[in-house]
Amino acid sequence: MTSAVLDIKHWGNNLGVRLPAAIANAAHLHADQRVNITVEGERVVITPIRDEALSLEQRLARFDPQRHGGEVMSADQTLGAEQW
Repeated sequence: MTSAVLDIKHWGNNLGVRLPAAIANAAHLHADQRVNITVEGERVVITPIRDEALSLEQRLARFDPQRHGGEVMSADQTLGAEQW
């Protein structure tokens, strides 16, 4: 079992802990990976959320124009040498 004793530090208005590389490697964690953090009794449990490969249909089903801003560029007028 890999273990470490760490200090909790302020990170803005929050608290943070830096995971040593040995801990991250043993838990198969990597930078920018999403995790689920729960409290079980007096324990804080960090569980990695495994990235799932989504099909195009699944990605499009998750798209919300209200949240993501809809069309980025209007196609009502020409911007260059396009011919409609």
